[in-house]
Amino acid sequence: MFSYRHAFHAGNHADVLKHLTLVATLRHLMRKDNPLTLIDTHAGAGIYRLDSEAAQTSGEALAGIARVQHQGASNSGAKTAPRTVGSAQGAIKIEYDALADYLALLASFNRSAPPGAPWRVYPGSPLLMHALMTEPGRAAVHDRLRLFELHPTDAQALQAHIEQLDAGRQVSMARQDGFEALKALLPPPASGSGSRRALVLIDPSYEIKTDYAKVAAAIQDGLRRFATGVYLVWYPIIPRPEAHGLPRRLRTLAQQADRPWLHATLAIGSAPGATGLAASGMFVINPPHTLAGILRSALPRLEDALARGPHAGWSVDAGG
Repeated sequence: MFSYRHAFHAGNHADVLKHLTLVATLRHLMRKDNPLTLIDTHAGAGIYRLDSEAAQTSGEALAGIARVQHQGASNSGAKTAPRTVGSAQGAIKIEYDALADYLALLASFNRSAPPGAPWRVYPGSPLLMHALMTEPGRAAVHDRLRLFELHPTDAQALQAHIEQLDAGRQVSMARQDGFEALKALLPPPASGSGSRRALVLIDPSYEIKTDYAKVAAAIQDGLRRFATGVYLVWYPIIPRPEAHGLPRRLRTLAQQADRPWLHATLAIGSAPGATGLAASGMFVINPPHTLAGILRSALPRLEDALARGPHAGWSVDAGG
């Protein structure tokens, strides 16, 4: 059950899609001053060394974030921070380059690296969420981060990383089944103004087939408990009926709950003799209204950076 170790896969193309979507979603949600409860049901170790034996053995980061970093350096003039601009009709729109923002965030974890050198550190979703919630313009809001991880080695590493943050009660971590833990956290506690806001990231390894059904059940229960929460689900696109059926099941659940949804995929193609995961997807329920356009701008550039053979491509569908 515990054979999967994300250290072998950190910074691969699937991480890039997942974390780009996560960062873009959080940037939108954090435009409001009301606090957020952030929940990561499968948090992993929290942060990874790309020069470790595990990362070097798989080579997935070299074929993933290293390529995106190189492309980003070639386009360093891109806008990184959200800003508002007026249209000709006087309406307000957001100019936001999510890919540049994501790369700038990763660069902040690699400040000691020489200019132009490959990054040696890759933050997982727990550290990315913590970085965003503690930025100077956001820290006073006091968002809360709840992390869960069952793998004994990764749970121990995650605990050590959280202790180094010195975040107090703002961040908590438990060696617990994230699917079960989620039930007790929804609906989230109300803020002083009475608002309730939560983002839930669900990204198990899917090393056992029952994970697909558990994901769908967790989303169904989450929507019943807290229909307005933002739910992000990552999944691998592999030749398995459960994998192909999961996004259809999630779309049905969103439609039954009368909630908007977004489905994004990224495929890097298959080079001759290549092995390993070639595509993955993100399904978001209650996505920001800007997210579809943001991803449609970013994903073609990711395809350019990451494609390794035929059948590379991307898609963004939305409804509701």
